[in-house]
Amino acid sequence: MKIAILSTVTAVALMATPLIQDAKNAGLLPIPADKKELNKLIDNPKNPITKEKVELGKKLFFDTRLSKSGLISCNTCHNLATGGVDGVSAAIGHKWTANPHHLNSPTVYNAVFFSSQFWDGRSPDVENQAQGPIQAAPEMAATPEHIVAVVTSMPAYVKEFKKAYGDKKITFELVADTIATFERTLVTPAPYDKFLAGNEKALSKTQQRGLKTFIDKGCTTCHTGIALGGEMQMFGVVAPYKYAHIGDFKGNKDGMVKVPTLRNITETAPYFHNGAVATLKEAIQEMGRIQLGVEITDKEAADIQAFFKSLDGKKPAITYPQLPACTDTTPKPDMN
Repeated sequence: MKIAILSTVTAVALMATPLIQDAKNAGLLPIPADKKELNKLIDNPKNPITKEKVELGKKLFFDTRLSKSGLISCNTCHNLATGGVDGVSAAIGHKWTANPHHLNSPTVYNAVFFSSQFWDGRSPDVENQAQGPIQAAPEMAATPEHIVAVVTSMPAYVKEFKKAYGDKKITFELVADTIATFERTLVTPAPYDKFLAGNEKALSKTQQRGLKTFIDKGCTTCHTGIALGGEMQMFGVVAPYKYAHIGDFKGNKDGMVKVPTLRNITETAPYFHNGAVATLKEAIQEMGRIQLGVEITDKEAADIQAFFKSLDGKKPAITYPQLPACTDTTPKPDMN
């Protein structure tokens, strides 16, 4: 019995080292464990990360008063307590309006690693992306003027902006940049990263088998890099997506769609751009069918799903912020 156990352990160890190399050869990269190396990846040279900006950005991320109704914050759709998403198939915004294209809210966690933001990839970074939902009529429905009026009406916010930026004028763009600075810190290192860094015990035997299947099936054609996603790719390469009729989204002008990150994927259901797939098993098998032209068996899907569990990362500790009090000049909520 002891010999059999030792043989099994040895087999797993022998499999792990080449598997790590296979993963790297397939373009899979870990989140750096070294803080300096990580900061090089997440920082914005045009607007360097500081503690003051991050704390202020966190407050703005949670502040519902930035929305026209006074009821919606960034956290409403990108809930940091539930994987950075809202858990519904189509985002719900101003006046209880569902996204008109039936688009699902992507996670905000690890968005700093995406080369493209939004499902159609129209924004290059989180700073530019942060400006969109605030102004979108079916989302926060605010104007740049409203945002500046809200922030500058509260002396505590004005003081914090001065502490973070000196005498820089408070503009809508600066508010969005500050929210983005906070979002840049929402990185979630996982057991998977330890495995890629050389810790063969970080993944179970089943998870390693799932990773190997994930690579062998060709999933890394799209799900690659640090985020295992975030790039633009054609969708429905070899077969039509069976739920394409839900919503009218067809991708960008070239028919390309942003590949969602697989990090924390077990927490971000429902899946696909229109949130039409409820389970990971179906999502895995549907991707094999429409993107790779391969059948993924129930056993293979279970192994891949076990691998996905190793992508569940450690979330930054977020203390719900105490926000500044409104003043007589703070814009009143408008439900219209």
